[in-house]
Order: sequence, then structure tokens, then C-alpha cells
Amino acid sequence: MSRFEYTNEKLKEISFPVGGIGTGCIGVAGNGLLADWEIFNRPNKRSYNGYTHFALKAEKDGEVLDARIILGDYMGSRMGSYLRNGKLHSGYGFGPERMTLAGMPHFQQVRFRGEYPLAQLQFSDGRMPAYVEMLAFNPFIPSNDADSSIPAAFFELCVRNTGDSRIDYSLAFSATNPVECVKSVNSYQESGTVKMLGMKPWGVQETDKNYGDLTIATDAPKTSCQQYWYRGNRSDSLEMFWKDFLKPGGLKDRYYPEDYELYKGQGRNKDTAVLAAHFSLEPGETGKVRFVLSWNIPYVYNYWNPEEDKRTYWKNYYTKLFRDSGAAAVYSIRNWDRLYGATRTFHDLLMQTTMPETAREAVLANIATLKTPTCLRLENGEFYGFEGCIEDEGCCEGSCSHVWNYAYALPFLFPKLERSMRDLDFRYNQDPSGKMSFRLQLPLGRRRDSFNACVDGQMGSIYKVYREWKISGDDNWLKEIYPAVKKAMEYAWHPDNKDRWDPDKSGVITGRQHHTLDMELFGANSWLTGFYLLALKSMWRMAEHLRYEEDAREYKRIFEKGKQWVDENLFNGSYFIQRIDLNDKQLLEPYSKDRALFGESVFEAYWNEESGQIKYQVGEGCLIDQVLAQWHADLSGLGEIFDRQKVKSALKAIHEHNYYKDISELTNTWRIYSLNEESGTVICTWPRGSKKPDIPVAYNSETMAGFEYQAGIHMIREGMEQEGLDLITAVRDRYDGSKRNPWNEIECGSNYARSMASYGLLLAYSGFRYDMSRGKIGFQPLKNQEDFFCFWAMDGGWGSMRMEKDRICLRVAYGEISLRELELPEWKADRDDQNMDRNTERNIEACIGKEILKPERIGDTILLHGGEAVRIKENTALEIRYIGAGSGQRKIQE
Repeated sequence: MSRFEYTNEKLKEISFPVGGIGTGCIGVAGNGLLADWEIFNRPNKRSYNGYTHFALKAEKDGEVLDARIILGDYMGSRMGSYLRNGKLHSGYGFGPERMTLAGMPHFQQVRFRGEYPLAQLQFSDGRMPAYVEMLAFNPFIPSNDADSSIPAAFFELCVRNTGDSRIDYSLAFSATNPVECVKSVNSYQESGTVKMLGMKPWGVQETDKNYGDLTIATDAPKTSCQQYWYRGNRSDSLEMFWKDFLKPGGLKDRYYPEDYELYKGQGRNKDTAVLAAHFSLEPGETGKVRFVLSWNIPYVYNYWNPEEDKRTYWKNYYTKLFRDSGAAAVYSIRNWDRLYGATRTFHDLLMQTTMPETAREAVLANIATLKTPTCLRLENGEFYGFEGCIEDEGCCEGSCSHVWNYAYALPFLFPKLERSMRDLDFRYNQDPSGKMSFRLQLPLGRRRDSFNACVDGQMGSIYKVYREWKISGDDNWLKEIYPAVKKAMEYAWHPDNKDRWDPDKSGVITGRQHHTLDMELFGANSWLTGFYLLALKSMWRMAEHLRYEEDAREYKRIFEKGKQWVDENLFNGSYFIQRIDLNDKQLLEPYSKDRALFGESVFEAYWNEESGQIKYQVGEGCLIDQVLAQWHADLSGLGEIFDRQKVKSALKAIHEHNYYKDISELTNTWRIYSLNEESGTVICTWPRGSKKPDIPVAYNSETMAGFEYQAGIHMIREGMEQEGLDLITAVRDRYDGSKRNPWNEIECGSNYARSMASYGLLLAYSGFRYDMSRGKIGFQPLKNQEDFFCFWAMDGGWGSMRMEKDRICLRVAYGEISLRELELPEWKADRDDQNMDRNTERNIEACIGKEILKPERIGDTILLHGGEAVRIKENTALEIRYIGAGSGQRKIQE
């Protein structure tokens, strides 16, 4: 069975997030329940929204044949939840929550196919003369951040008549108003062909900070509705709805006046509304109904780290796109075909990409994080991210630079949003000395966090400016941000740098080094000095491009000096280590007046008096991130950070020592992300013959997916494909639906941002290269060059590339892209033609549609039209054919 299909026990942990970027989401559970209602500007795991559900009724000649909730079997504990949720007769010892609808008639068989951003569920039951398929999605259109930020869930339900005669069907969507209020004000409206039920709170104005509204809508031709379920207590409402639904024909509307005095005595249950579509099908015929559920919860405030003396509110970005949830619903249905079409195209291109299924699954599963409460969009559309989600709070605030370093999906799929992170970082997180906070404080303009700067965070931010410039090609943006980036770089040797990173400009960081494992290292190591070298090389290249020649010379000199020292002093013959005397307490003395992460003195935090050692160090250990900087450099075309052969040796050591086929062989004193027979790759090990600190680097025995992905991808890029796939497969096997949610990789909470490192698999297998400052992209497929296909995305356009033995087709499926050069190292046609002269233009021809270009081949690069830029527009393709160096070769037909 495909890795994308889930049945039986593998449905248990599924919650597939459906929502826009920065809008929150609703989870589609493995059995079809709409759970995890995270639309209130914060996480809300393990939540339900009243009796929200879909239901199907079949009738013939005025007689109801069957009616069922469109759900599969309940998969949770039959003893009940371990949390009471504050409700009477709920929690452990009371059985499943009634809101799970587990006791209602439902479907026996469910099959779930999840290929993000599309979820497809199939329901069947011998008692119901129908087979049901449900599609759930939210538009995911790279480079179109507005249409990818719609606060809505889209559902298309297909019903096939499995009977032997004509049957009348009713497909009903019931939704409870989730907004906290005395009672709901529900209303039916039409806008052209769109029929809607809107829900808003009684007595709450739109300007009230607690305001919110919800809408369900359809464009089905024949509908009925109940603006309100029966108002009552206990199970009154559900009893009456099911009684009404079991009657033949449409629903009889129920309406309650908007008068609070009349609300009294009408029950404690939250109000629910239902909108039903009606249609008839002949045997074997299929009918389709579209529904949209949209929301509008406009006001946001910092609940996770509140301001001391006030509460500042801002609005969600989507409020600039839509006045309310009704407007979002109308837009969604009217533009359904376009939105779904572009989303489907994106999905199809990724699914067709030539790479192992496990790798494809890892890419698709983790882009889902962009549609969860991990991500916010601020009032003007800027992107902000937590590290992950606790059950009801964002976890670890501030677009944390050292975590988001690993996340490669956003910069390629939505480059504008990634650049907004750089802009906010350098505008709000930097002090006059160049020191940068690694956590952005909200609301914007709030006082910066005064804690130590973070080496991998600050140096990674510098590198990411280089990457975003290469993706966008925007020289004006680079010029504008360069002074702040230069200041951040030179903080490494600034006299106000109390951590004394590199006061002598040696190219090696030896001072106190805060990092993503939440503590500090105190000796030279390839991991953090590697980030320093990565930043120096990025600055060297940017300064060179901007013709800041003095800057470029200095950064180059420091980089080369540091690179040489690391290669000569930190490699032990197998892998890179940390140079430190663990017993030298004096290493801590320069920082004795400072406080550590949890408020202790440096000695309290780092000195183990009993062992006479500095705590939380790597020492002679084999660290999973020891050559991480080279991974970044390779993904952006920066070249060598470390000696290439030593990098490959280090990766082999990581696979040999840190990868566990059976994690039960590991002693893990930290957080448990894998266990028993599962596989995983740990943060740090100390191979036989090496000295392990008594209290080693934090989290050393954990298996954290983002770290595992980067190491695995790096191995794949270095020709160690099977070893790399071992690491990738270990992660995805842990998230198989039965044990963990396939669309929620965890680290410090749910939907963890670091796991978006998995997007690098796409870059690795395609060998994607980019430099839009020169109008250039390129490909060097890892394998299958005679028949290779891949998805690619850049700023403003995306599409596919197909490489065959003597033909390359670069198609733009969405947007457009302007190119001057195409880089194609080791095209198989080159190797097969022994007579080819790679320094002549006579061996290739190129066209865009009927437009014939004048390509010139220079080494690995094709100048597409004499060095002039050519525009490839949406639904057109650049085609290049190899015609050989001799005469008589076939030509591209005009």
C-alpha cells in the first residue's frame, strides 16, 4: 500500500490541517471528524466544535432507506478522555465525548489518502446505498500568498448511487457556532448562486475584541436549511436534529427571534445551523456538492508573553482580504475552480517528481506546518512563526532564528513571506552594536529580549539574506538591508560583544556560544564556527556583488583563515569535534557576571562541582549538526565551507554512530520522540574510544526530525543515498498514523517548524540551482537523467522540468519567470556524444513556443538568447534540444 494511504489502525492519530497561512485551521481526523478547531488565533489541540458534521440520507419514493453521519468508527479510548474539559459527565470513566458522534449511525469502512494539501476520504457501508468520497483542502498556490491565506476549509463530497434504482439524496452540513457568546445569531443569505448560513454572537459588536463569525456555504442548486437546531439542554438538540433529518424530503427551517428576553429558558447548548443539498442519482451515477466553512476571528493579542501594563491588539491579515466570513465564503465558492485548479497542479507536479516515495512524503507532509497555528500573518501581511504548538499556546515565540534556519519550504514556495521575516528581524531585533535577539517580540516595536545573542541564529540570519537575494534577484532589497546585515556580521568581533565570539578576527568562534540546543558551548567547534564561516562567505559574495570591495576582501580573508584552521584542528580523522578542556573552570570566568538561560549564574548553570567538568558540551562527540553549514551552502550554491572529503567522512560517522536501527538499544534521558522498535538518529554520540562528558550537550539522545532531515539530505547530496534514506525513512515510519500524526511532526510541541528542512529533499534530488541576480536557474538530477521530472519554485513563478537524453523542457505552470541562463551540469547527452565541443553553440537549439531563441553553450551554462533575458509565461515552456556537434541533426520545428 502507498505511504499516502491510511486504513484501520493507521487512521487513529490523523489530524489533517485545513486552513490558510496565518488563519488557523481545522483538522480532518482519520475517521472524517472535524476536530482540532484552531481558528481562534492560537492552538487548540484535541478540541471539537459542538456537533459539527456532514450527514447523508438516501430515500426512494418518499421512504427513507438509510441515514448516516459521514464518519468512520471512533478510534479513541472507550474509557473516555484523560481530560474532563470542565464539562459534566465527561472525561475518563464516562466513555467517548458525545461531540465525537461516535454513538450515531456512521460508515463501517473508511480509507484516507493524504497528499498535502489534498485529503481524500472514502466511506462505504453495506447498509447505505451510496459510496461517498470527500475532498478537503485549502488553496496552496506558491507565490500567491493571498489566495493561500483564505480563512476557510473547502469540502467537495461525491456521492455514487450503489443501488439498482433511482435514489434521492440529502447531504447536510451542520456547524456549531464556536464563538463564546450568550447565544448565536444565525441567518440565511444568498449571493448569486451561493447559499450561506452565517453565525455571529448575539449582542457583540464587530469592533469588540472578542467578536468572531462563522459561515457555511454551498452552490448546490437545490437546498434546504435550519437556521437553528432545536434549542435545549443535554442531548435535546441532537435528538431533534436527527428526528428532523430522518423525515423524507428537505429540512423544515427553524428560526428564533433576535431578542435576548426570548432566549431565556431555551437551553444551554451552543447554537448549531444546518445547510443541506438535495439531488437524485440513477444507478452508478455520481453527484458532487461543494461546501465551504469560513471563519473570521479578527483580533489578535500576545497571550503567550503578555505585555506588563496593557494589552495591544492587532488584526489578522486576512481581515484586509475579507470583510467577514461570509465574504470569504462567497469568494471561495466563486473562485473554486481556479483555486482548486492551481492547488491541484502544484500537488500533481510534486507527486510526479522523480524521487523515492518516502522522500516525496516527507516534503509534502511538512509543508502542512505553514497552514497551522505555528504560523501567523501580522496586520500588514508579514510572516511570523512560533517554533511549534503546545496544546493551547504557541510554543517558543518570535520566529526563532536558530529554529527557522532549517525550514526550507517557505523561502521557495512563498519567497515574499520569507523576505518579510528578514525585514522584521533586522528592523526590530538588532541593537546599535549589531547584536541580534533571536526572538522577535510582539506587538512590533516592543522592547527586544536582552538575552545573549545566538551564534547559529545570528549567523544564519545573515546567510538567509544571501539566500533570499539569490531567490529573488532583488538588488534594491539587498542594498537596503546590507548595512544592518554588515553590522550583524561585524558584531562577531565588536568590543561590545560580551560573549567574545571572535575578537581577533581569526575566523574561529571560541567564546561563549548560545545555540539551538538551548545552552552554550565554550570551545571551538565546526557546528557554530561553520555558521560563522557560512555568514562570512555570504557577506563576501554580497559585498562583491555590490562592489563594496574593502568589505569583500576582509570577509574573504577571515573566511579563508577560519576554514583552514577548522580543517586542520577540529577533524579527528573521522569527524569534527569540539576543542575544549572540560576540566578548565576558568573558561567560564569571563562570563561570571552574567546570568544563564534560566537565571542562574554561569557557574551554577555550567559547572559540575562533583565531576569537576563544564556541563552541556560536545567535546569528542559525534554531533549530528557538525557540518550543517555545508548543507546550507550546498543548497544555495555557496561552495565549500569545509574540506569536501572531510565532510563526507563526517556524514559517514553520523550514520555509523548516531543512526539507530532499533532505538530500544539507546539510553535516552531526554524527551522521547521514538521508542521501542522504531529507528532514529540522535543528536550526539560518543563512539568507542572518545570521552563523553558526565553531563553532555543537551538533548543528546533525542531524535528530532528537523536535525535528522538535514543530515539525511546532506548524505543524499554527497552520494550516500541509501544512508540518507535510512534517516528519512526512520522519521516517516514513526509518523504512520497509528503512532503519530503524519502531518504533525513534533519537537518542542506540535507542527514543529524545523521539520520543514524536509523540503531540501526536493532540492537534493533535482540538484536545483538558482541565482536570480543573474537570471539563472539550473538542475543536476541525482539520478534518472534520461527520464527525470521535478517540480521547481522561485519568486513569482513555478512549474516543472523534464530532462530526457536529448531534450529538456522547462514549463511554467503558474506565474512567470525571466531567465538569461540555464545551468545543466553533466547532461547525459553531453557524455554520449564523443564529438561534442562544449564551447560552441552549435550543439543545441531552443525555443519558447514558436519563438526560436539563439542559445549559446559555455561549459555547463546555456545562455538562452545571447545573454538577453527571456520571459517564460504561465502555461508556456522553454524547450532545449541537443542536436549534436555534427551536421544533419534534427531541428526544433517552428
